Amino acid sequence: MTMSVPERKSGSEGKEEESEDESEILEESPCGRWQKRKEQVSQGNVPGVESASLAMDTEEGVEVVWNEVLFSDKKVFKAQEEKIKEMFENLMQVEHPNIVKFHKYWLDMKETQARVIFITEYMSSGSLKQFLKKTKKNHKTMNVKAWKRWCTQILSALSYLHSCDPPIIHGNLTCDTIFIQHNGLIKIGSVWHRLFVNVFPDASVHNKGRQHRDEQRNLHFFAPEY
Repeated sequence: MTMSVPERKSGSEGKEEESEDESEILEESPCGRWQKRKEQVSQGNVPGVESASLAMDTEEGVEVVWNEVLFSDKKVFKAQEEKIKEMFENLMQVEHPNIVKFHKYWLDMKETQARVIFITEYMSSGSLKQFLKKTKKNHKTMNVKAWKRWCTQILSALSYLHSCDPPIIHGNLTCDTIFIQHNGLIKIGSVWHRLFVNVFPDASVHNKGRQHRDEQRNLHFFAPEY
């Protein structure tokens, strides 16, 4: 008896099928504005975030990131609920040209695990680390003016965060969490990193090991008081 093996698509036909599969809508926000897709994205590791998927903002017609934080215990979630809401309400007030935009959040208790879902701006151009790797590969070096422009934008964003009430400490500012757009605009991502560490100590049991490794690896980026 012979088993038939499914034919594997090749060329443009296979790419089109893969593209259609990734753009499949998996879920929609309660308001209907945000549509979660199958394609996973990486926008810098954030404590507690179980998954980050590409999504569509149907009002603005732009791509965004659909982030999910899972709680294995609903009782733990309920105990933290007010603190979670307060934190996200504060994050929605953060508005700066050099900081990745935080759009919306909502809570979901329908599944077996409680979820916090939040929508952030999608940085399609990639991180500063990726950009510097490309320039090194092409045997190019950035001039002093470019570095000054980048540093000025980063410091402007940090100054804004520290002047918030209460002040926001990033806690994980690395080349992985700094993004650069095609026009040279710098944006800091994961500004909620340190807040998440404090508010989500019991979230997402699946990420505990990875989170600990990331914390150890990035210790030299932490401010001394942490």
